[in-house]
This record gives sequence, structure tokens and C-alpha cells, in this order.
Amino acid sequence: MFFPESQIKVWLYNQPADMRKSYNGLSALVKNQLQEDPLSGQMFVFINSKKTQCKILYFDRTGYCIWSKRLEQGYFHSHAQNQTRPDQTRPDQTKQCLQWTELKLILEGIAQRSMHQYKRLQTLLLSLSLKKKSSLTNAEKNSVKKAA
Repeated sequence: MFFPESQIKVWLYNQPADMRKSYNGLSALVKNQLQEDPLSGQMFVFINSKKTQCKILYFDRTGYCIWSKRLEQGYFHSHAQNQTRPDQTRPDQTKQCLQWTELKLILEGIAQRSMHQYKRLQTLLLSLSLKKKSSLTNAEKNSVKKAA
């Protein structure tokens, strides 16, 4: 499962990344392009050129881990090129330091500046459950709210 600590440092690679890369390729990017140690326990976020795929490389106590997400609809909104942070170490902005909450916003499709949630794929089950809830009577809706 993907449960990192909230104090962990998160680095976003600002260039489009090749999503065919795995452990060795991504750790080489971290060493050579980001000038960071991939064994440090920090998280390194990579997004492809279409902004539809994301991989996160990190090292836990026993080995490398890669968390991956592919969007079926929409794209990741990182605004990496528009932001500068005082803790960036490279003037060419190949990396950006993120807070854990900023990473969660990117993964959920919420633009950080406008706080707008962009379209994501809704499964049939979810839309059926929403339709079912809308057809409930007021008494049934109140009982569902109390149960939750």
C-alpha cells in the first residue's frame, strides 16, 4: 500500500519522463538529473509528456517502491513550470519540492491555484449509486445520513 509519512520530502521532476522506465531508469534520473540520492527515503514524482501517467519512486527500509497511476480521462495539473519555491536547488528548475498535500492534490486532479477539481472517469457503479440516492425519499435520505 501507499502510505508514506507526512514529513517525507517530495520532489517533482519538471521534465516529461519516459514511463517505460522502472526502478533502475528512474533511480538514474534521480541521481543524474535531480542530483539527489534515491536511497534517501524521499519521494520522486515523474509525469509523462501527455500528463496522463505518473510514477512515484521511493526507497523504504527494504528496497525500491514504485507507485504508478494512469488516468483514463483528464490529466495531471502540476503547474510545475509556473512555480518557484525558495527550497529549489537548481536554477534550471528540473525539480520542485512539494508538500505531501500538494502531491495529493495533483493525484486527485485539483489545480492548486484555482482549487478546481478536473474531470475524472466515473465508474458505472458509482454513477448508479448516485442515481439510487437521488431517488430516495426525504425520510430515507435522513436515515442514510444518520447511519453514516
